[in-house]
Amino acid sequence: MALWREGLLAKAVLEGRTRGYRHHPQLVRFRAHDEPLSAVRAYLAAVLEEAQRRGYRFDAAKIGGEVKPVEVIGVTEGQIRYERQHLLAKLARRAPDWHARVRRIHPVPVHPLFRVLPGDVEPWEIR
Repeated sequence: MALWREGLLAKAVLEGRTRGYRHHPQLVRFRAHDEPLSAVRAYLAAVLEEAQRRGYRFDAAKIGGEVKPVEVIGVTEGQIRYERQHLLAKLARRAPDWHARVRRIHPVPVHPLFRVLPGDVEPWEIR
């Protein structure tokens, strides 16, 4: 659910429709893309597909335009590790049962828009 909401908020930022969230570091990924709005639409389309597979009913119209193939976005192995650790720390406090499940998942699946590359935590990440 949060992935969908945050993706829609990122889309609103890229469309210039909101003042909040404009400086969120994760937006660097989309802004650096040759087609930022198309990339965020492709991102949302894959989130929608997974949500539907799991039985959620999101409004596809909120993607707001044509979803077309776009170049993948590189994400470093270090960034994936960092985000996983961040998620596990939250789950340990908020949902111990989910923490036990998630920590056993290897390798970490990534969104189909992303391609994992060698490297450390991204320089834009706030630690």
